[in-house]
Amino acid sequence: MHVFERTVNGHRYRIAAQSVWDSTRGRSVARQVVLGPAAPPPVADLGATRTVGTRAVGDVGALAWVGEQLDLVALIDRACGGLGAKGGPSIGELAVAVAIQRACSPGPKRDLAEFLDASVPRVSCLPGSAFTGQAFHRVAQAVSDRQLEQAQVAIAKAAVARFDLSTDVLAFDTTNFDTHIATVTPGELARRGHAKSKRSDLRVVGLGLLVSESAHVPLLHRVYSGNGSDQGVLEACLDGLRELHEALDEGEGRRGSAQRTLVRDGGAWGPQLELDLDVAGYHTLISLPLGHRAAEQALQMAAQRGAMKPLSGKLSQVRAARMRAKVGELDRTLVVVESQELLQGQKRGIAVALRKAKVQLRKLERPTRAGRISRGNLERRLQKVLAREHLSSFVVTRIGGDAERPTLHWYVDTGARRQLEKTRLGRRVLCTDRHLWSTGRIVYAFRGQWNVEELFRRAKKGGLVPWGPSYQWADGSLRLHTFATVLGLTLVSLAKLALGTHHSARAMMRSLAGIQATLVRTTTGGTGRRPTVMLAPELTVEQRRAVKVFQLERWFPTLLTCMTARPLQA
Repeated sequence: MHVFERTVNGHRYRIAAQSVWDSTRGRSVARQVVLGPAAPPPVADLGATRTVGTRAVGDVGALAWVGEQLDLVALIDRACGGLGAKGGPSIGELAVAVAIQRACSPGPKRDLAEFLDASVPRVSCLPGSAFTGQAFHRVAQAVSDRQLEQAQVAIAKAAVARFDLSTDVLAFDTTNFDTHIATVTPGELARRGHAKSKRSDLRVVGLGLLVSESAHVPLLHRVYSGNGSDQGVLEACLDGLRELHEALDEGEGRRGSAQRTLVRDGGAWGPQLELDLDVAGYHTLISLPLGHRAAEQALQMAAQRGAMKPLSGKLSQVRAARMRAKVGELDRTLVVVESQELLQGQKRGIAVALRKAKVQLRKLERPTRAGRISRGNLERRLQKVLAREHLSSFVVTRIGGDAERPTLHWYVDTGARRQLEKTRLGRRVLCTDRHLWSTGRIVYAFRGQWNVEELFRRAKKGGLVPWGPSYQWADGSLRLHTFATVLGLTLVSLAKLALGTHHSARAMMRSLAGIQATLVRTTTGGTGRRPTVMLAPELTVEQRRAVKVFQLERWFPTLLTCMTARPLQA
């Protein structure tokens, strides 16, 4: 967006100009919009001044600046074939507008026009009334999964080139979001599955996300059915991962192919998937399920005296043991990592689960003594009671009697519980083909998985860029809505990187939201309509730096005249 001044009929005005690619004509089309008068504000009578509202400046302007740095609108439009509402916004403009709305003022698409009109920075030169929920829905039904994936790859390439992101280690994880779509509403994405929120009565939509090691920037995502598996969604992403690998090499200006490592949890393990990722150009680092044969072998090795050794540097509080072994037919390095924080958390969970299990076991004793329960029913109920938190490892149950009148005896084996805490609890088994990496580098790289979990927290209800509440029901709308939400997460992460702040993303956005214009209506004592003037707020040092970094003064020239020394509140 280019902002300049022009004289019309003797009056000076500030104008914003925008160039948008028109796929029908095969050329760029220029748009202009008048931002307001450029003349100095009139001398006013403060006694007759009234506040009539506010306009957002800082948060919207910062995210719009990031979008301009990446040329987001053009990238999305080219990847999606120039789709858009007739005479209205293109798919790129709609996606960017919704992404900024989700990050700054989450709400339904029907409020999008009001949100854009209440902001001083412009996302588009089109009027806010052109951005409607109906336009979003119509465009969403026309765009394909393949086009959105190509747009993601193009955006990732631009982000790496512009903001110098580190992409040698990438973290992948999945989550799901609750919807309130009726059971009878047709659709393939919203399905009942293993909901993270434990709401088995709701249909959920799954999201797989690939994140850079630095700055928590999403590079690739995939929307999938709520009843799908982690391994299945990663297999479906292989083509996109291969294209992303090549695009990142181009964005970083590499002559040869980089050696990237994909970090993920144990839900996405599979020997064939490991080979497919190798073909796509990725090394792997995964946390094996503790029930896996290779994981059990590594845990037995780590339980030996002196096997666990402390690491150095920032990981000096972490102990680890290392071995090289066959995982199926694959040659892998296994690292057993001990985390005191994880251990304490698991012990608290076991204590709570054991307390509840004891209550349920005592309840089962009564019908067993009275002969009112069969052996088969008793076994099923015992299995359900001991199914959580490793209880079956140290809660010993013995069933006697016959099929019609069984007997029950149970007790807690404290020795087995201590052995469980010593050999399994608080430990992870990491599996990688990075044989030349040090143990510390392997552990540090796996901790990058936290980057994805941090983004999921931002996207959950009450987060910074929440996915829900979603008012979409069609699969196409759900895909484009998710695309815009992930795009909002990308804009926030890149804005934090550009600003160079050590505060959290939430604190940064709260500080940026404080940079707003106050609208006051005043009188000059002359004839004519009472003028409305924008007043700038006092700025902290951090906010003033944000004004310069994100070039907010082009929207609100008087911002740089306001400053106070108050520090940013974390």
